[in-house]
Amino acid sequence: MTVLSGFLPIWVITALGWAAGRFDVLGQHAQSVLGRFAFAFAMPALLFLTLARARVSDLATPGVAVFAAGVLIMLGLGLLIERWVFRRKRAERAIGAMAGAYVNSANLGIPVAVHVLGDASFVVAAALFQTLFVTPLILTLLDLEAAPGAGGRRRLLRLPLHNPIILASAAGVAAAALDLRLPEAVTAPAQMLGAAAVPTALFALGMSLGTRKAGPADALPAQTAPAVRAERLVLVTLKTVVQPLLAYALARWVFGLQGQDLLAVVLCAGLPTAQNAFVFAAQYRLDTRLVSDTVVLSTVFSMGSLSVITWLLA
Repeated sequence: MTVLSGFLPIWVITALGWAAGRFDVLGQHAQSVLGRFAFAFAMPALLFLTLARARVSDLATPGVAVFAAGVLIMLGLGLLIERWVFRRKRAERAIGAMAGAYVNSANLGIPVAVHVLGDASFVVAAALFQTLFVTPLILTLLDLEAAPGAGGRRRLLRLPLHNPIILASAAGVAAAALDLRLPEAVTAPAQMLGAAAVPTALFALGMSLGTRKAGPADALPAQTAPAVRAERLVLVTLKTVVQPLLAYALARWVFGLQGQDLLAVVLCAGLPTAQNAFVFAAQYRLDTRLVSDTVVLSTVFSMGSLSVITWLLA
């Protein structure tokens, strides 16, 4: 019942979004508008309040170290598989490895953390690690072969500074570090916006699944389609199965984590591939078909795998 009560709202709201997208209830631009609203206003408000009321020491925990180690190990494994098994070029290896390791800590991670863990501080710390450390690493690997030019590189490198979620998180950390008591004029509108973050993000996520077109493998030559399907299966398995198992092994038997701390690490590691991988592939003029399929399939599969993780560890 605990698992059901935690995930049932997520399933229902995502399913409603899927139905709205599938039957075009809100129009063709609704999904992008809702997504931008959640990304630019609602989620930053929720994260700012969450972090402003937290202790800075809560962001530097053994659990975050486990998550970080797991992401880096999975990136290295993904690079090796993309090179030696699928014979990808350097830039394509970087995108493939990112698809198999970079978690969706915003659109799905925050709703899962709020409803299942009751606190979004851990997933926020994970998002900060990915943005501040993993993203520059991926961009460096991409620039080695497929840099789109100085203008495109500068835009991507400035993304953290123009990212409202990261800016709101930084402001929240600063407020917590300074032990500021925020006036009601600040907290009241932030609470109202923050209350819309989870349902809006889940609804937009469901709409993106409902408006999904036929898979790209259908448009591939017959001799390449099996290889692409195999690579897609490997990346989805790495993201939704191998990464949470690795996180469990590190957290349980290396760091000795138990209870809620263990659940937070494994649950966050089991989140699906973030859409950032698709954005980077498109920006660097790489083939986006494999990445987009990995994002969609890992998202759909994670609805069940995250429930299993919570049932086993909660």
